[in-house]
Amino acid sequence: MHPFPYDPFQTQAIDSIRRGVSVFVAAPTGAGKTVIAEVAVEEALNSGGMAIYTAPIKALSNQKFRDFHAKYGEKVGILTGDVTLNPEAPLLIMTTEIYRNSLFEGGERFATCRWVIFDEVHYLDDPERGTVWEEALLLTPRETEILALSATIPNAVQLAAWIEKIHGRPVQVVQESHRPVPLRFAFQCQDELYLDMNRLKSEGYRGVDRPSAGVRPFQMRRHRGGRHFFKKRGAGFIPAPEHRGKPNRADTLLKKVAGAGNLPCLYFAFSRKRVEELAWEFAAMGLADAETQKKLLARFDELCRRYEIGHERSAGAMRELVAQGVAFHHAGLLPTLKEVVEVLFSTRLIKVIVTTETFALGVNMPARSVVLDTLLKRSDGPRALMRVRELSQMAGRSGRRGLDEAGFVYLRVNPWETTYPELNNLIYGKPEQVSSRFNLTYATVLNLYKSFQQELLPFYQKTLHAHQSTTIQQREAYSLIERKLKLLRFLGYVNPPGTAERLSAKGMFAVQIYGYELFLSELFEMGLLDELNLVDLGALLLALVYEPRRFGPPVHVSRRVKELAEKANEILARIHKEERSLRIYPLTKGPAFQLSAAVERWIGGATFDKVVELANVAEGELIRYFRMTVQLCRALEQSRATSPSLREKSRTLLHRINRDQVDAEAELRRSL
Repeated sequence: MHPFPYDPFQTQAIDSIRRGVSVFVAAPTGAGKTVIAEVAVEEALNSGGMAIYTAPIKALSNQKFRDFHAKYGEKVGILTGDVTLNPEAPLLIMTTEIYRNSLFEGGERFATCRWVIFDEVHYLDDPERGTVWEEALLLTPRETEILALSATIPNAVQLAAWIEKIHGRPVQVVQESHRPVPLRFAFQCQDELYLDMNRLKSEGYRGVDRPSAGVRPFQMRRHRGGRHFFKKRGAGFIPAPEHRGKPNRADTLLKKVAGAGNLPCLYFAFSRKRVEELAWEFAAMGLADAETQKKLLARFDELCRRYEIGHERSAGAMRELVAQGVAFHHAGLLPTLKEVVEVLFSTRLIKVIVTTETFALGVNMPARSVVLDTLLKRSDGPRALMRVRELSQMAGRSGRRGLDEAGFVYLRVNPWETTYPELNNLIYGKPEQVSSRFNLTYATVLNLYKSFQQELLPFYQKTLHAHQSTTIQQREAYSLIERKLKLLRFLGYVNPPGTAERLSAKGMFAVQIYGYELFLSELFEMGLLDELNLVDLGALLLALVYEPRRFGPPVHVSRRVKELAEKANEILARIHKEERSLRIYPLTKGPAFQLSAAVERWIGGATFDKVVELANVAEGELIRYFRMTVQLCRALEQSRATSPSLREKSRTLLHRINRDQVDAEAELRRSL
């Protein structure tokens, strides 16, 4: 079905698909795994059945919908929580959460599903969302074949054996280590560029694995322009000449990348502030000639008209950068502006995009070269060396098949932060194995209890966690499930054994409210959700999804919101008391009302730019939180336990919030 010959690993996987055998494919980023997925889809549709394509993020789901829609038209639908288009189509693009939820609601709608594709299945070990992938794989009907696509991982055989075990059918493992477009690494150290690691060790590292603590003369600091410079540690301390270093300048490196003919470039940095600083710094370098500038601005203006964002201040600022062949991309941008940047980059007219690592996940925008601003990144704690798999994901965006003879990866190295052995392992070491992050939500426990009642142990024994764990670890994990069920029984979510309905009215309400079920269900039982007016309901739902930044500025809220927050905190305190008594962690998340003024103005019909001024968060963040609030409104509206008045209120609130820039469905339609 493709006009080009397949690589051996693609042929092996495709042969298995055509024989109706499930497949687990582990291959480097950029190797061509999408081709295999397209064959599975074609096989399903040609047989008169359906196919489901799951993806870890909404941006990737949207991209896949556009790609498949261009080929199959109305045969394609999408369900992401934000968007519902053509939900009865034979090919459905879904986020993994929506697919998992749909399986709990009733698998009969997928009775004719021939293939389900799990893209980026190594997401199983994502700390926050990995358990969703595990549940989705567990609940997939045994009649449906599975195509799992993963980055290179060392335990692909183990994961395939687990899938084989729980579904009772063979799973073909296809592993590929060769990358069609090879990667070439270079290193900026002491503001010099090294093309091989031997010279880097002898000159950049001064022949040692790491400068010793006793002679370390420098600390890293940044000034407003974003460049690094070194500062002496102690007054009067003068380092020996052999230990003096130079700062790695970003503009110096980019000049060398451009001089080598290795543009376009993806430049990865790990904070939004740093991303924007670098973009403005690179804009001063004159990377685009007059003809390119003319084409870029014409295309940019055309796209802004299509997405109706030409009047936005952020679009005006981006236009200045685009005129110089530069753009930036991070989660704080308007989603439509991110889309414009991605479309422009795909034309190869943009020379440099400075971006956070989210651009590396799935979005199919390869460049000739990739730069990593630093090898350290922050997750939950202090900055630490990135993982091998994270480097592979970002480096894999370099080198376009059919266009580049190689992909060029430039790493900015600080010897006082990263030892030489650590650097060597980062480039040549094995990727980390994928491990289970199994941790059932209360809603999942209730859904399982509704199906299996007391027989939850057999279900747990099928999990990847059980497959990978020792006996002691298995006991601890199952004990947590039992403690959660005990809490749900104590709080009245579960009816006594022998009752016709296994879940109470409160339990039936909770099963559809993933992530916020305990808190909202307690409010539901007390009748407080029905009592709230439209604005206060919107403020409460937004407060639940909002994740305030640590050490953010203080926010003043109205007296009415303070009273609502006090009621909410009383209920939350009771939940936390019971969770602590049963040793259930992490504790249920509580509401944060800092955005209450913004959502009140938005519900009242204010323009987006006025609301952003009140919010003290980036445009893209605010839209994300509004869209998450819309999802909660939908869950309340669709719950069978919701009262008619709350259902109507939720429906009205949904329409008030889901408008203009927040309306993801309208945004996607405009991009078709």
